Order: sequence, then C-alpha cells, then structure tokens
Amino acid sequence: MIRKQIGRLAQQSLVYGIGGIISRFAAIFLLKVYTHFLTRADYGAVAVLLAAEAVMVILLRAGIQNAFFRFYYLTSDPIKRRTVVRTSFWFTMIAATVGLVLGLVFAPEIATALGLEAGDINLVRAASVFLWADMNYQQQTAFFRAEQRSISYAIASVSNVAITICSTVLLVIVFRQGPLGLIVGNFTGTLCVYAALLVYRLRLLGFEFDLRLYRAMEHFGLPLLPSALALWATKFSDRFFILHYLGKDAVGVYSFGVMIASALVLAITAFQLAWPAFAYSIEDDEEARHTYAYVLTYFLFFMTWAAVAISLLAPFLAHLLAGKPVFRPGARFVPVLAFGSVIFAGYSVVVISIGRIRKTGANWTITGVGALVDVALNILLIPRFGAIGAAYALLGAYAVMFVGMSWHAQRLFPVPYQWRRIVTVLGVGAGLVLAGKALSVSAPLGLAIAAAYPVVLFFFAFYLASERAQMAKLVRRLLRT
Repeated sequence: MIRKQIGRLAQQSLVYGIGGIISRFAAIFLLKVYTHFLTRADYGAVAVLLAAEAVMVILLRAGIQNAFFRFYYLTSDPIKRRTVVRTSFWFTMIAATVGLVLGLVFAPEIATALGLEAGDINLVRAASVFLWADMNYQQQTAFFRAEQRSISYAIASVSNVAITICSTVLLVIVFRQGPLGLIVGNFTGTLCVYAALLVYRLRLLGFEFDLRLYRAMEHFGLPLLPSALALWATKFSDRFFILHYLGKDAVGVYSFGVMIASALVLAITAFQLAWPAFAYSIEDDEEARHTYAYVLTYFLFFMTWAAVAISLLAPFLAHLLAGKPVFRPGARFVPVLAFGSVIFAGYSVVVISIGRIRKTGANWTITGVGALVDVALNILLIPRFGAIGAAYALLGAYAVMFVGMSWHAQRLFPVPYQWRRIVTVLGVGAGLVLAGKALSVSAPLGLAIAAAYPVVLFFFAFYLASERAQMAKLVRRLLRT
C-alpha cells in the first residue's frame, strides 16, 4: 500500500513538474544568453524585483490559496466546491488588481525603497504587471491541482513556458530590451495562458462571493501569512542584504549561483504542487502517518542525491552557462544552497501534518524564528565573508525551521519518521561533497561519485531488508535479460 501511495505521489509530482522542468532547464541553459546581454548589475536588479514581487504575492493573497485546498476537500458536494472556487477567484482578482495599481502609481518610491536607480522605475512597473498575472494564473491552475487533473495542469504550464521563452528571447536578444525584456517576457506567457483559462472556466467563474466562507477560509489561512512571509524572508532577503553590503554586481553573481542550484528548487516545487492534495486526500489517519514517514525518507534520499551531483558539477556548469567569465564565481555558492534546498524539502513534508489537523496557529512562530536566524546570520556573515555568508545563513535558517516544525508537528500529529535513515542520507551526501571539493575532482569524476551515492548507502545500513530484497529481485531480472 505504501509503495503504491508513494508511486502515485511521484507520478503526480512528475506530471505537475513537467512545465517547471522545461522552464527551469530552459532558464538555466538560457543563462549563457542572459549573462551575455545583461550586466551583473542588470541581473542583480531583476533578482531584487522578483524577490519583492514574491513577497507582495504572499501579502496580497493573505493565505487564501492554502485555505482553498483545505476547504475544497472538506466537502464532496459540487455546489459547495464551486462556491469555494468562486470565492477564492474573486478575492484573488481584487487583491491582484490592488497590487497592480499600487505598483504602477508608486513605482518611483518603490524603486528608491529597494535601493534601485532612477532608470529602474520601468522595471518596477513591469514587475507590477507580472505580479497581477502571476497571482491570477496561480489561482486558475490551483483549480486543476484541487481536481487532481495533473495533465491539464501540465498543458497549461508547458504552454506558459513555451510562450515565455519565445517572448523573452525575442525581447532580450532581438530587440535588446535588457532587464526590461527579461521581466516582460516572463509575464507574457503567463498573461496569455491566463486569458485562455478564463475562457475555459467561464461557466464555473460566475460572480459569487460567500462572505461567511471567506471568513472561515481566512481564519484558516491568515495564521499561515506570517509563516509565508518568514519563508520569503528566509528565501529571498539575502539578495537585499547582499545589495546593501556588496552592491548590485554581487547580487548578480550570487543570483547566477542560485539559478544553477535551482534545479533542486524545481523538484521541491513539483512536489509541493502535488503534495497538499495528495496528503489531504488520504482519509485514514494511520495510513497517512505511515505514508508521510516514507515520503520524507524517500524524498530526502532523491533530493540529497541530486544535491551531491549538482554540487560536484557546479564549476563545470558555471563555466558552461556563464555568458561572461565574471559570473563564474557564482559556482562556489551552489553546494551550500543545494543542501539548504534539501533541508527545506524536509520541512515541506513535515509541515503538512499541521494543515491536516487544521492547527496552523504556531506555524508563524517556527518560521519566524527561522527568518530571524537568517537575518541575524546575514548581518553577521556577509560583511565578514562576502556573499557566501548569505548561502550559509539560508542553510542555517532552513535547518532551524525543519527541526522546529518536526518537533511541533510530532506533538500534534505523531508520525513514525525514520530519523536514523534520514541522518544517514544527509550525512553520506554531505561527506561525499566535502571529499570531492577537498580533492578538486573533475566533472567526470564528480559525476561518478554522485552515481555511487546509492551504493555507498549500502555500507551505512540505509536500506531496509524489504528494500534490499526488492533490489536483489530487480538485479536478477536484469541479469536474465
């Protein structure tokens, strides 16, 4: 049963992540183009604005999207579910429009507040349009996720990616619009697909706003708002600290390293798209507990394996993807950022227990402590050690949140997590990366070390007897063929 449940989750995550996979890999391989046509300062300005856009999305959504999934699954009545959809849709539309108007009107003041230059005001306006498109697009595609229509979600995502890539390349390379072209290109695909989804959902999206339902949803979602803000501060505030202490050029190089490490973020994003609907759809609590336990172990196993590979290949990838040599030092941030993503992957699994029992009030405390740790470490480390201090601050903050949320969730909804196996996965992965970096291994040797990671785990008694039996059966089957 557990194997089937995890297989279903993996399948849904893969389908949900198709658009993200194409988008992320396209973005990574287009880095050579972007870093050729953009300066480090241009790239840094875009990174700061996208970080600001992310926090505005969190503020304006006010927890409504998290509440949407929980309330959608509280009933099987199609009429009540339609009311949940419509109430969420109209709230999101109004909130996004407010954000758009404020961004357009106060663009000069926003640019100044972010530490940008007068020439970046149009970038702020473009980011405001991106905010509006992004919020509404995410709400539309959330309907597919709630219905567990992963294929429809993937079609929308791939269409968005295709239009975005074409428009961005056209604006940046052909029309030489620089950072403005990068932002406008990014929201063009989102706007186009959103318009198509509006037409597709026209009958479903009649005007209906249930005030009582909205209040109940916000009662669930608002306590998650401080937590979401704290997560944003942990994930994105490093760009602002680097900008303050080191300047836009340093932000550009750091963001280049973030983009290389973002292959792992892609896996987390795909998982997060599938995980809430999957986790809440398991009705029996005992079945849910055992499923959650194995999901944490296996997800961290695959995430750590990927982190080992990308960490050891970082210098090669930086040389391959940098359009200008000045961006290549970004490779040194990749291993720390990659393992930070692994720890956050663990957090994204254990936090679901809190949502399952609808006791989200303390989430903000744990993520808030993590954010404070991140801010404190950024202030302490960046002036002394440079931008690498921001990467270590992120790793430390995620570790605090993972440990804190695990402890809190276990008190409310105990799950038999396999802690010895989890420590083994992380320890062996970190050890291989440290050894590889100490020996300055080449790209082929780094790839070989990464490939050997599952084998090395045998020597640390990671695999259960049932898993070893399954692997032996698979090997015998392969030998017969």
